Formats: sequence, structure tokens, C-alpha cells
Amino acid sequence: MPRPATKADLIQASNEQFAKLRTLIDGMTDKEKAADIFPNERDKNVRDVLVHLYEWHCLLLNWIRSNTKGKPAAFLPEPYNWKTYPAMNVGFWKKHRETSYAVAESMLKKTHKEVMALIETFSDEELFSKGAFDWTGTTTLGSYCVSAMSSHYDWAIKCLKKALKKYREK
Repeated sequence: MPRPATKADLIQASNEQFAKLRTLIDGMTDKEKAADIFPNERDKNVRDVLVHLYEWHCLLLNWIRSNTKGKPAAFLPEPYNWKTYPAMNVGFWKKHRETSYAVAESMLKKTHKEVMALIETFSDEELFSKGAFDWTGTTTLGSYCVSAMSSHYDWAIKCLKKALKKYREK
């Protein structure tokens, strides 16, 4: 599917990729869900991938909510920027080392629904016209949504499939 360029495409792609991610994870055994299937990566297991997606949903939600209420905020929290955000991702991983798989799954489902509901409040023009909001800079709001939703789910699916293949070959 090409990168979404309309509200309808964004909603469809986000829901489809989320469903694919859920189907992949639902097809895993409890042992696979709990195992460190990414031994040499930042994320070690399925829970880590879920909390990563959850935290990026939170970034998007907080950024949109703050700016639409007239409280200017950057997408990435201080002290991070687009060159240093990998360190932020490590911070997310550290923050959630004690989060259970069940809690991570619940948090992600909740924020997916919240982002989808928030997307519904915007028009095509607001989502995909450059300059619709000064706080999105040279990028569209929809592009941020695609990155945090369907594209991020696609990343997670690819990572999980690759890791599962290696894990199951052992």
C-alpha cells in the first residue's frame, strides 16, 4: 500500500497494519512472546516493541493536544532532537523494563484507539496540506501520524517476523 495521502487512507492503513501486527503477535506462543528474541538489539522482546509503539503514540498525542490547545510544544521532548532521538528510545526501553507484557499490550491498544479518534477530528486538508498548522513546520500533520502509526506498525511487523524466524530456527 502506498504511503497514505488522505484521511481515509491514513485510517485504513493504520487499522490494517495494527490488525496485521495483532494477528502476528496472536499467532505467537506465550514462550515466544516472553523470550528475548532480539538478543543484540535495543528491544529484546515483544513487550519492548509494544511499549516502543505506545511511547511514540504518546509523543504524537501529547504534541497534537498541546499545540491544538495553543500551548506550543515540540514533537520530541527536551533534550532530544531528530539526531539524538535514539537515546530517547533507549530511555523508553529502560522506563518499561518492569512493565508486563499484558500491561504493554493494553497500553498500546488504548493509545491506538486514542490516536485514531484524534485523527477523526481533523479534515483531509488539516492532515495533508503543508502549512495547515504552523507547529508542524514543513511537514504535514498526516505525515507525523503515518510515521507514528501505519509505518511504525510496519517496522514492528518486519522486526518481529525477522526475529521470530531466527528464534524458531534455534
